[in-house]
Amino acid sequence: MHKHLLTTLLSFICFHLVHAQTGVSGLVMDKTTRRPVEYVSVALYRPADSVAVAGTITDSVGVFRIAAIPPGQYQLRTFFIGYKARDIGPLTLRQGQTLRLDTLWLEGTSNQLSEVVITGQRSDLAVKADRQTYRAAQFQAAVGGTATDLLRNLPGISINAEGEVTQRGANGFLVLLNGKPVQANLGTLLNQLPANTIESIDVITTPSARYDPDGKAGIIAITTKAGADVGLSVLVNAQGGLPSLGAFGNARKPVRYGTDITLSYRTARWDWTFSTAYLRNDIAGRREGDVNTTRNNRFTTFPSVGERSFDRYTFTNRLAVSFTPNKKDVWSGGVYYGYRTEDRIADLIYNNRTIDRTTGQTLSQFSYFNTNLVRKRGQFFTANLDYTHTFTNKATLSAGALYEYDYLDGFTRNLNVHRTDTRDTLQYTLTTTARPISNARANVDATWPLAGGKLEAGYQYRYQEDDGDYRFLEQDGRGAPLRVIDAFTGRVRVSNQIHSLYSQYGRKTKRWEYTAGLRFESAERQVQIRPQEQLFPLSLRNLFPSANVVFRPTDAWQLRLGYSRRVQRTSNLALNPLPEREHSETLEQGDPALLPEFVDLSELGVSRTIGRSTLQATLYHQNIQNIVNRVNSVFADTILNRIYTNAGRAQRYGLEVATDLALTKGWKLYVGGTVYRSVISGQLNAARFFQNAVVFNNAAWVYSVNVNTSVQPAPSWVIQGNLNYLSQRITAQGEDSRFFQPNLSVRKSFRANRLAITMQWQNIGLGWLPTNEQRITTRGTSMPGTSIPGTSMPGRNFFTTTNYIQEKDILLVNISYSLRQRSKPAKLPTNEFGEKEF
Repeated sequence: MHKHLLTTLLSFICFHLVHAQTGVSGLVMDKTTRRPVEYVSVALYRPADSVAVAGTITDSVGVFRIAAIPPGQYQLRTFFIGYKARDIGPLTLRQGQTLRLDTLWLEGTSNQLSEVVITGQRSDLAVKADRQTYRAAQFQAAVGGTATDLLRNLPGISINAEGEVTQRGANGFLVLLNGKPVQANLGTLLNQLPANTIESIDVITTPSARYDPDGKAGIIAITTKAGADVGLSVLVNAQGGLPSLGAFGNARKPVRYGTDITLSYRTARWDWTFSTAYLRNDIAGRREGDVNTTRNNRFTTFPSVGERSFDRYTFTNRLAVSFTPNKKDVWSGGVYYGYRTEDRIADLIYNNRTIDRTTGQTLSQFSYFNTNLVRKRGQFFTANLDYTHTFTNKATLSAGALYEYDYLDGFTRNLNVHRTDTRDTLQYTLTTTARPISNARANVDATWPLAGGKLEAGYQYRYQEDDGDYRFLEQDGRGAPLRVIDAFTGRVRVSNQIHSLYSQYGRKTKRWEYTAGLRFESAERQVQIRPQEQLFPLSLRNLFPSANVVFRPTDAWQLRLGYSRRVQRTSNLALNPLPEREHSETLEQGDPALLPEFVDLSELGVSRTIGRSTLQATLYHQNIQNIVNRVNSVFADTILNRIYTNAGRAQRYGLEVATDLALTKGWKLYVGGTVYRSVISGQLNAARFFQNAVVFNNAAWVYSVNVNTSVQPAPSWVIQGNLNYLSQRITAQGEDSRFFQPNLSVRKSFRANRLAITMQWQNIGLGWLPTNEQRITTRGTSMPGTSIPGTSMPGRNFFTTTNYIQEKDILLVNISYSLRQRSKPAKLPTNEFGEKEF
């Protein structure tokens, strides 16, 4: 009852807002439900000859208005399927008069269509001119999780054990959230975005010039859900994890639970959406590693084994507001606040042994316990305002501005103690980080109808400043004071300023569609290191061309050809040269002279639609210059130096296929995957880390497969299984092993699909499958003619291999409830820059 009163009140207000205009206006309501009726046709006729003079339709709150009517007598009539026609009149309209009619109550006809419930499964895949669109609701295994769980199902996309997202082997993306660019690390953003709030995901592999050129792998465009078309809507989800079935005997048990709520309220002019979410998503893990180094005549091996787990907390709030004062103008704005904490716990036992390479004699041997905690915290605040004006000729002018402030801090605590007496400290290091980050973006864009197509042009300005304070403290032995290591302590200030201009033209006919454009970018980057007062400036001027052509010989066939030049900018963390003790055996640092990666993307694709099924295949090529790799060198007998460096050139030639098959009425199969030849060649020239240039030329075949099948035994039941598989991949100094994850889910819906309960079985291991495991291996420079007595290892200056084993057989329960859900996307804001650095 209150809901009906509220709707009527809002309709009454909207009615009086338009009533002050010249013409005829009124409000149309359903006599039975007492609610406004939209899309009702309203027409004025001359009584003498029944000629229609003017007409309109009611808006979303049932209001209509017919303006600029000559004085005279008229008859008004309403038309709408399922309702009896209403005739009002005669109406006398005088010069300058605004005629306000009483509420028009419509009655349903006796043959009004009864509700028809259609059960079945929609297509997961839609192939468009420049993208492939995937409907999020089809991937049940992601319910209650994050956007990461959705993305891993898409063809050509793989996510490894460390959460790194790759598309066709490349690991850099531009993220669009409801059409707005987000300069965040994709993996970090996905882990903060609840899967329940996502409507669809678009994969754009050869983006046009109007998009930022960031992201060597292309663009991931995410569209979020919203509420009812008119009035208030609510979407609530809750998730709880059952007790862990296999936590490796770790000291802490993983905890998993979360909830997200989306509230939306819409009137004829205003659209408000608020979303809040909290997710606790721990995962237990184990690490089995083996490392050895060779320095002069000493060979040291130090295998390790123990816990490697993650405790993760995420809390986000988003508010979006849109105001449409008339058909030509739209104002929109948003505010975002997020908080995230992640602890990586590694408690490991090391067994160190050093031998003489010449004699094979053991020089030393001992064991110790290493407890290593990495804590990362981030607070993210973003505010944006956008405006769009549409002219009579359909040309548009839009402008937008964004400001963001983030604060990232954390520490790495590394403690080595005797295995038999943990009170006896061998070594303790503490590194701390505090990074305030400020960012701003402003843009102006315009479009014009031209020669049957559309011409677009625009300008964008971006600025970012990151002023980080890094401290490295060390303690040798129990009772000794912590002392600051000056060589590893300091401040690193990174600033980026980018001006860009673009223009592109596109046109679409019945059979052809094409777009061609060019983007110019002027970028200035400066890295300042204090107190050393070192300065590393970088100025770049680049052109980014793009072109896409689509030919449709028939309605069922589509051929696509595309090219785009992209850039992958270096994260500020990778520019920081101050070392951090990441593990007992790892010292990690960046390079302030790193160059951004530039990539040429080209592809040729074909797709075929057969009923409700779609098949597509795409040949593609990636050419990446200045590819950035994390590589290792020897720092000390038991410490490797992990660094970021430009490592030459990478090329990938591949084929991507996807099919969405409706096998029967209740059984659907989706299969997507890619196979490509990966070639990495170049040399590692970082003189600070390598005594000589290290030349490499690695090549291998890589493939990934994503399978998703769903069975609907009854309209309210859906059973779904999926498998994500990534084969072994090469790196500049080694390889990453295969990685796969099978999942199963069962969903039962109630109350006309408003309430749903989903049971999930994630990372199925069954006690014997090597699910959710990945081994990462790197090798140093070989030294021909040498061998190590007493071992089977060939001569080299280092070798490291680590098997990361994460939790299997995770059981989750999800409950979802929606009240008047709508399909119109909510343009919720998110963080632009800070999440990239988290």
